[in-house]
Amino acid sequence: MEDPRNQSCLAAATDTVSFLVCLFRVWEEWAGLDQVEDYLSVLEYLLWVFTPLAVVFILPFLIVILLYLSILFLHVYKRKNQLREAYCNNLWDGARKTLATLWDGHGAIWHGYEIHGMEKIPEEGPALIVYYHGAIPIDYYYFLARVIIQKGRTCHSVADHFLFKIPGFKLLLEVFSVIHGPQEECVRALRNGHLLGISPGGVREALFSDETYPLLWSKRKGFAQVAIDSQVDCSAGCMNGSVSL
Repeated sequence: MEDPRNQSCLAAATDTVSFLVCLFRVWEEWAGLDQVEDYLSVLEYLLWVFTPLAVVFILPFLIVILLYLSILFLHVYKRKNQLREAYCNNLWDGARKTLATLWDGHGAIWHGYEIHGMEKIPEEGPALIVYYHGAIPIDYYYFLARVIIQKGRTCHSVADHFLFKIPGFKLLLEVFSVIHGPQEECVRALRNGHLLGISPGGVREALFSDETYPLLWSKRKGFAQVAIDSQVDCSAGCMNGSVSL
């Protein structure tokens, strides 16, 4: 039912301006705009509740999107075979450097990512890099990008078997020299003069560790045997945000 006050307001309007003012008040009441503060309070409460959920679920999903965008770039790059002559060493050198630059910029802008002790990574020759496996080892991705940019080298990485079963990941893993072991293949990579990154805790450490970052390596000592068998240096560090090697 229409408010009698609005009817009296319209009846008492003597000119165009006062009539428009009364008409606006009628529309405001009909639309419920007099309860805007209540709506804003509800909206503020919803933001307060759902923002932590967005951080938990949306940010990891964004990382997956970035990975697939990287894969898409590699497929486009692969189709452009004429770019082969633009790079003196290998077809994929340009693609690796391009993606490394993008990921390194993402780490610097979004997380303020930096590495201390980068000089310990050799310019040439083999080295074993042992790191802590976070829930999403994005800090290791940034490290790989920094090695490509500053050292001009591709660090081979040992990953769990399930990564090789994810649709679309095959080309990405191939371009960035990701292997799934075993020890013999790791030793072969080091003897061939490559850098090799291993996370002994693997998926178990990623799933069951907590914010105190305890090492959950259990009896996984194969990385040490790899270093002994290949007779190479071992650079160890927790690659999480600001890194010390």
